[in-house]
Amino acid sequence: MKKFFAFLVAASMISLVACGPSEEEKKKAEEEAQAAVEQMFQELEQSAEESTEAAEATDSTATEAPATN
Repeated sequence: MKKFFAFLVAASMISLVACGPSEEEKKKAEEEAQAAVEQMFQELEQSAEESTEAAEATDSTATEAPATN
């Protein structure tokens, strides 16, 4: 009897795993991943712009200082 129940439990687990996510779940996961990628690119672009602005501000202050000889 124990072997029968062990076999039944094993078959149940295999059948549940074999089902996998539905098409709707796959689509939702793909959309969430795409949104996350877009958000990361926006943050990266914003960070690059801030770095560029900071570098330009540093360069402009360096050129404004009088040269000493």
